[in-house]
Amino acid sequence: MLTLEKRPQPSKALSYITPVLAVIVTMIAGGLLFAALGKDPIVAIRTIFWEPLFGEFASYYRPQLLVKGGPLILIALGLSLGFRAGIWNIGAEGQYIIGAICGAGVALAFYPLEAWYIFPLMVIAGALGGWAWAMIPALLKVKFGTNEILVSLMLVYVAEQLLASMALGVMKNPQGYGFPGSRNLQQYPSAFNNELIAGTGMHWGVAAAFIAAIFSYVLLNRHILGFQIRLTGEAPRAARFSGVKPARLVLICMGSAGALAGLAGMFEVAGPSGQISINFNVGYGFTAIIVAFLGRLHPVGIIFAGLLMALTYIGGDAAQSRLQLPAAAIQMVQGMLLFFLLAVDVLTNYRIKLTKREVA
Repeated sequence: MLTLEKRPQPSKALSYITPVLAVIVTMIAGGLLFAALGKDPIVAIRTIFWEPLFGEFASYYRPQLLVKGGPLILIALGLSLGFRAGIWNIGAEGQYIIGAICGAGVALAFYPLEAWYIFPLMVIAGALGGWAWAMIPALLKVKFGTNEILVSLMLVYVAEQLLASMALGVMKNPQGYGFPGSRNLQQYPSAFNNELIAGTGMHWGVAAAFIAAIFSYVLLNRHILGFQIRLTGEAPRAARFSGVKPARLVLICMGSAGALAGLAGMFEVAGPSGQISINFNVGYGFTAIIVAFLGRLHPVGIIFAGLLMALTYIGGDAAQSRLQLPAAAIQMVQGMLLFFLLAVDVLTNYRIKLTKREVA
C-alpha cells in the first residue's frame, strides 16, 4: 500500500517543480470539466493557453498579458510579504476597490483642469486609500487580537457597497444620461494612465509592478526587515526571542499589501477600466492570492505566475466567446490551480512510500 513518509528536510527541487505539475494537472482536470460540458477539451485548452500567445490574433492578445498581469503581480507582491510572515490578508480586493475610489476621486475633484500634478496625486491617493483600508484589520488585530482573515474579508463586501454607492451617487457622471458610473478618465488626459509604449500594454501600473518586484526582492534578501519577515514565518518563537515585534510586523505587512493593492486599483481605474462603475472589480484581489502561492511567494515567481493567471483571463474570455463556455467554468479552472498546487505541495514535505500490508 502507498503511505506518506515525512522528509527530513523539505525538497527544494520539488518546491520548484510542483507549481509546474499543478498547472499540468489543472489542464487535465479542466479538460475533463469541459468535456463534461459537451465541449472538445483539446480545443478548449488550446483556446485558453495557446491561442492568446501563438494563435491568429496573438498580436492583439499579447499586450493584454501585461494589462491583466500588472494588477495581479502588484497585489500578489504585497500579499506575499504578509503570507511569508504568517499574516493572512485576504481582503486585497477591498483595498483594490478603495484605492480606485480614492484615485478616481482626486481626478474627478480636479476635472476639467489640465495639470501635470493630477496623476501623481492620484497615485498617492490610491496608495493611501488602500493602506488605510488595510489598517482597519491590522489595528484591530494588534489592539484586540481579532482575526485578520475574517475582518479583511468582510471589509471586501463593505468596499463593494461603497463602490456601488459612489457609482450611483457622488461620482456619478452628470452627463451620463442617468446611467451609473463616473466620467471616463480615459477622456481626461491629465488623469489617463495611457500606454508608455504604444501597442505593448505597458502602462504605469505594469511599470510599478516590476519596480515593486525589484524592491520586494531586495527587501527579502538584503534587508533586516526582510529577514524578520522570513524568520517570523518560519520560526515564530525564534523571531520573538530575537527581538522581532509582531505588532510592528503586522502593521508593516498589512500596510504594504494595502498600499500596493490600492495602487493596482488606481492604475486600473485610470487606464484599462477608465471609470468607477458597479462592476469595476473583477476579482483581482482574490486571484492574486493564487498568484502569490503559485509564485512560491518569491518576487520572480510571482511575475511568471501573474502572467500565467492573466493568460487564463484572456484565454477564458476567448473561450467564452468562441466556444460558449460559461464564465463559471473558467473560474473553476483558476480555482483548481490553487487546489492542485496545495495538493501536490504535499510532496515537498512528504515522499510516497510503498509498504506491504501486514496480514493479521
